Amino acid sequence: MLVLAIIFCLSVLLIFHTYLFYPLILKALSGKKKDNELRHERDDELPFVSVIISAFNEEEVIAEKIESIFANDYPKNRLEVLIGSDDSDDRTAEIINTYLPEHKHLHFWDFKERRGKGNVVNELVGESAGSILILTDANVMFDTATVFMLVRHFKNPEIGLVDTNMINKGLKVEGISYQEKAYISREVHIKNMEGRLWGTMMGPFGGCYAIRKEDYSKVPSNYLVDDFYINMKIFEKRKMAINDLESRVFEDVSNVLKDEFRRKVRIATGSWQNLRTFSHLLWRKNLGFCFWSHKVLRWQGPFFILAAFITNVFLAFHSYVFQAFLAFQILLFMAPLLDLMLKKAGVHIKPLRMITHFYAMNLALFIGFFRSLKEIKSGTWERTRRNQ
Repeated sequence: MLVLAIIFCLSVLLIFHTYLFYPLILKALSGKKKDNELRHERDDELPFVSVIISAFNEEEVIAEKIESIFANDYPKNRLEVLIGSDDSDDRTAEIINTYLPEHKHLHFWDFKERRGKGNVVNELVGESAGSILILTDANVMFDTATVFMLVRHFKNPEIGLVDTNMINKGLKVEGISYQEKAYISREVHIKNMEGRLWGTMMGPFGGCYAIRKEDYSKVPSNYLVDDFYINMKIFEKRKMAINDLESRVFEDVSNVLKDEFRRKVRIATGSWQNLRTFSHLLWRKNLGFCFWSHKVLRWQGPFFILAAFITNVFLAFHSYVFQAFLAFQILLFMAPLLDLMLKKAGVHIKPLRMITHFYAMNLALFIGFFRSLKEIKSGTWERTRRNQ
């Protein structure tokens, strides 16, 4: 029973560490830490920037995306935009072509073979002229100052990657958008604290981030999470990755649980894929602490949940305390079912929906682990629907 009790307590402790204790530790340590202060000013000779977009069936958003980039206050003669259509079969190419006569610094490649985001980005990087690359998705809209706010940090030669502050729009109470927004907002602040403390931000949001071209590493053709791969390659080069809360971008947040679950399974599969590639970084000072606490323990969360439940079942036969713990776990497991029943009745309770979101995320991690054990031949995937 002692061994079972140790497994139970350790499983619960590690879950609490990755979701609660680790953010609190970061908050305590980063309180007086400032953001990077070695920055370009507006009147400096700013670097040439290449904005790179891999687009697949983005007819709903591509026009707004292009306009949001060229509405930026970054010097127009220091900025180019490269878009590659990944064998789109909608009006994406047609819409982009209408902007080409108006913007001489807009370049377009209409690829006729589906290869996946990473492969398209690899090719566009080879065609780019900028010393700074901004890798961004078609549905992520820029603020007027986004480009400068990202680029200013590269005056510091130790910084290799800068992430944005993702702000979500299109929230709807009947879906998971409020829960997804809460998760993303919390992640942004955790990453900002990691960056301020040690320059060890654990993966940018793939929707928009900047990197030096000299530090860009080609993403293998079968990798499913390109942004985390590129970020970890920065750490291999002993450079820093940070998040800038003032560099704002806007994205329509996922609202349909089924679609978001599919996306999270893909991300989970790619996460385990990246863990095997970068496991040697788990033992580097500060970086290793962030990698374990923020990512690895979270990816292992479903196994901790299972271990805590199974050991609790056996321990409940010997202790009223563990009987209470078991009853609480069963109630948590039943919460998503209750949430589903209430949702069908038109009742939406945010705390219940948050529990549903948590268990769905961990189920996706569980499925992703086993999918990652199989050979992954392609980096293509089905994108999440826009404007849900």
